[in-house]
Amino acid sequence: MIYWDASALVSLCIEGPETAELRRLLGGGVVTWAVSRVEIASAIERRNREGRLDSGARLRAITALGELCDAWTEIQSVAPVCERASRLLAIHPLREADAMQLGAALVAVSDRPRGHGFVCTDRRLREAASREGFRGLPEA
Repeated sequence: MIYWDASALVSLCIEGPETAELRRLLGGGVVTWAVSRVEIASAIERRNREGRLDSGARLRAITALGELCDAWTEIQSVAPVCERASRLLAIHPLREADAMQLGAALVAVSDRPRGHGFVCTDRRLREAASREGFRGLPEA
């Protein structure tokens, strides 16, 4: 199983320097938390408001998000994710949303992260996932 953080999924919706490398990781499917859709939509709209996306690029990003959502597997459990996220905040320097993503990944693998990938473009979150036992992707 390969878990995808919203930061990596944004890069699949909006072309960037890491997009090609991340697309190569898609063969294993996408597992993510149910809130990732909102995090990605927020990133798209923020870039649009800031003038970093024109209307065509925004539409392509929204379309790509819809296609990803149709194909991915969502972790929808809230209480178990919150429980794990609270523990993670006590031992890793994470923001709350990042702790929730990592908590969802732990739920997805029944707290057995060894042998599973965690795709993320945020260095701090990828390091925390690696310390928890996931294989951080893309590999640095």
